[in-house]
Amino acid sequence: MGQSILIVEDEEKIARFIELELLHEGYEVEKSQDGRDGLSKAQSGRFDLMILDVMLPGLNGFEVLRRLRKDSGLPVIMLTARDAVMDKVAGLDGGADDYMTKPFAIEELLARIRLALKKGSGPDGAGKGTVLECGALTLDTLKYEARYDGKLVELTHREFELLRVLLENKNIVVSRDTLLQKVCGYDYLGETNVIDVYVRYVRAKLDDVYQVKMIQTVRGVGYVIRDGERDI
Repeated sequence: MGQSILIVEDEEKIARFIELELLHEGYEVEKSQDGRDGLSKAQSGRFDLMILDVMLPGLNGFEVLRRLRKDSGLPVIMLTARDAVMDKVAGLDGGADDYMTKPFAIEELLARIRLALKKGSGPDGAGKGTVLECGALTLDTLKYEARYDGKLVELTHREFELLRVLLENKNIVVSRDTLLQKVCGYDYLGETNVIDVYVRYVRAKLDDVYQVKMIQTVRGVGYVIRDGERDI
């Protein structure tokens, strides 16, 4: 069986066009025209990726994404007719893996789908349901859940992705540039010190609460998580 993609789009012509292209590429496809129905289907665990429109009846795309990210790391590519920067920021910060503005070239959408699926089903990807560990910290990439000593740690999407990358490279120093690309995307155009900001946020939720030193700074290079993290 091929990989399965859910299209949540209320414009039937657009949804049908994407569906035909995906079927031609060998994907299995299901469609939904309503936010609530799309969320229910996305939570079923039957799909490898969701293409999600922003403007939907029932629930808008941002709310669908917010609810989905409570318990799922399903790759999501958002679509919108609006080209506002804040919409893109809201989508990516809310947990979208990618974002495209209508109208778009179908070849570009297909390329981004392949990239998102590869990321989600790689050796340590969310599609495999990997549990990453370091000391008392565990990261369940299928449930999209972080715990320290069994206690739930509430993280935003980018905070979670930051920890994921560091844990996937445990004991290896990861540069700021690499973290920026993996956490914020290759076309990120915001402040270059954003990784330092997210590290500070994560430290506030781990180091300050549990009196540990999870993420260590390697001056002039980047950050690392090591086994046997030291108490502060």
